[in-house]
Amino acid sequence: MSEERDAESPLRFEVSQDDPRDRLDKLLVSLLTRAGRDASRAVIQRWIAEGRVRVDGSLHRASSAVRSGATVEVSPSPHSHLPPSHTAADARVVVPVVYEDEHLLVVDKPAGMVVHPAQGHATGTLVNGLLARPGFVGASSDPRDPAGHLRPGIVHRLDKGTSGLLVVAKDPASREALKSLFSRHAVEREYLAIVVGAGRDATYDTLHGRHTTDRLRFTTRVQTGRRAVTHTRVVERFGTLATLMACTLETGRTHQIRVHLAERGGTPVLADPIYGSSPRHRQVRALAEQLGHQALHARVLGFIHPATGATMRWESSLPPDLEQALTRLRALATTSST
Repeated sequence: MSEERDAESPLRFEVSQDDPRDRLDKLLVSLLTRAGRDASRAVIQRWIAEGRVRVDGSLHRASSAVRSGATVEVSPSPHSHLPPSHTAADARVVVPVVYEDEHLLVVDKPAGMVVHPAQGHATGTLVNGLLARPGFVGASSDPRDPAGHLRPGIVHRLDKGTSGLLVVAKDPASREALKSLFSRHAVEREYLAIVVGAGRDATYDTLHGRHTTDRLRFTTRVQTGRRAVTHTRVVERFGTLATLMACTLETGRTHQIRVHLAERGGTPVLADPIYGSSPRHRQVRALAEQLGHQALHARVLGFIHPATGATMRWESSLPPDLEQALTRLRALATTSST
């Protein structure tokens, strides 16, 4: 192993035959430790997900095998902190449960609630609240996931600013079965989105990957990535100012709906802080500022129950702030047309 390093450049390693090469994350733990730069496997996995690790100039998954002789470059986050060592129960976090049995529960997450602890959100998350509920224990985390203790039972996520339905497993068997349903795209998921501009019925089938220069963003404008498929349907138009859209997912990539609506539809979600822009219409702009989070709601969730085999399906009404936004948009559309 050789290493080149200075204060401004990434850490650079050449992989030898004797290094652990079956997984990129395990390899980096070894390389960094020998270079005197300790980092946990969970932190390294986060760096890989953030695009801070390249093998021979290309991005790879944490699970990727690495050839002998490859060059690995690592750009550690300037604010790299180890995640919390455990997730604490917090009964002050109100968890809006719409269904619960011995195997799983379904919650109707409010906008503004983070799903599980992460950097910058160590407490006050949905998981903190779940752990305070009888019958929900941290032991349901995945031992194959180094940071699994921070997200016990979580098999899919909603962004902080997105509201709506989310299923959480209460035991390992249910967790693995639900993960399989999601990976096979056997879960019904429909979202409602208020978008800026005239939306349209469409199917977006694209590649999806992290943005090359803005690590908070994802994009369809990539040469390599994972497939992302979203179907959109117009529910209600508000003149040319905005549109209420139903969005059905075939895949579940990070920020998928938000990226597709903004980049492919040309109609970003109202008040989206990452993919949106300030609406030209003054009153629509004021509405977005008042809303304060993307106008996106997970309305429908359905799947075959992993333990009973029963068909389960739930619908969630729009939260009051989005209903109020629709009322104002209807009034604006009527005014604009007269």
